[in-house]
Amino acid sequence: MAQVIPAQISLVHVGEEPIDADRVRALVNLPEAGAVVTFSGDVRDHDHGRAVATLTYEGHPTAAAVLLEVAEQIAAEHQVLAIAVVHRVGPIAIGESALVAAVSSAHRQEAFAACTALVDLTKERLPVWKHQVFADGTDEWVNCA
Repeated sequence: MAQVIPAQISLVHVGEEPIDADRVRALVNLPEAGAVVTFSGDVRDHDHGRAVATLTYEGHPTAAAVLLEVAEQIAAEHQVLAIAVVHRVGPIAIGESALVAAVSSAHRQEAFAACTALVDLTKERLPVWKHQVFADGTDEWVNCA
């Protein structure tokens, strides 16, 4: 049986600052890692066939605590070495990252599985809502899931 090494939670953050995906990746790129998987969820210029003019994320005050719980759950369920995850709130320009997650592991399969689970669980549990304004002037609010 493989030895389970406790994961290091390198970074968990919810904030308005632009996210540097390379910095997030660097935080989990440990010498013992055989694989580092990074996901960047970026704001696109359309949604369901409609042109997006602006996008703003609003977060509940508990968002950072929930994101830490998510990272801890993924660390407990996967054989990973390190985890980092950041979600933006506030106005975000088209093309900028709204969510960046990075995971390192000894092997690629576990790194991919853990990063996918981290992104999916973040989108499922994080109390953040997206306000989109479309090019035609209409708008909508959507849970980030």
